[in-house]
Amino acid sequence: MRLWSLHPGYLDARGLVALWREALLAQAILAGETKGYRRHPQLERFRGGARPAALIAGYLRAVHAESIKRGYRFDKTKIGRSRTSKHLDVTSGQLEFEWRHLMKKLETRAPEQYEKYLSEESPLPHPLFRVTPGGVADWERP
Repeated sequence: MRLWSLHPGYLDARGLVALWREALLAQAILAGETKGYRRHPQLERFRGGARPAALIAGYLRAVHAESIKRGYRFDKTKIGRSRTSKHLDVTSGQLEFEWRHLMKKLETRAPEQYEKYLSEESPLPHPLFRVTPGGVADWERP
């Protein structure tokens, strides 16, 4: 499971579809609707927030918005109704780690996107996140 801290606009088609599926799974886990992946480290940051269900719903809304821009038909009714104006923090080190990881994937999977983003110096975070100084997150398994 990879719940990217990067803006979903950077993902190739395959990556965006996978993110949608994995975020829906995360939503089900946080709601106690499934037993699998309950201890997945990617979920720690959502559980650390005041309202995990609202945070993952906000995460999914941004992924859905990107899908609409691309002409995809992700089912918005699958997103929980809970809302929050809160954001989660992501460290600059975590964002950089994920950027390098994504660029490796794009190099082989979507070379045109890889070339497009080669000069990107400061990738944008997913709209749910606010960037703070720091290294790679403790929950990340490099």
